[in-house]
Amino acid sequence: MFAVVVTFEVKPDSIDDFMPLMLANAEKSLADEAHCHQFDVCTDPQRPNEVFLYELYSDRAGFEVHLGSAHFEAFDITVTDMIASKDVRTYEKVAS
Repeated sequence: MFAVVVTFEVKPDSIDDFMPLMLANAEKSLADEAHCHQFDVCTDPQRPNEVFLYELYSDRAGFEVHLGSAHFEAFDITVTDMIASKDVRTYEKVAS
């Protein structure tokens, strides 16, 4: 398995526009990408502009397919100006 965790800091005036787009991206990834096994979108009311993603793919190649998908590319372009910061980290499973 290949795990991806992303933390977005969304601009305060953009969170209401960002969330439906983020949820649609996650839904489309799970529905259309055979190697995407989990795509959780998480928030905390104490940090209303922070969005945390937890994604699981079969392998790094599966994640690369995600990054090259039309739905991700459209999402990425659309939300660029809504994001104050973004941190992406990836992890590979060490042992079974």
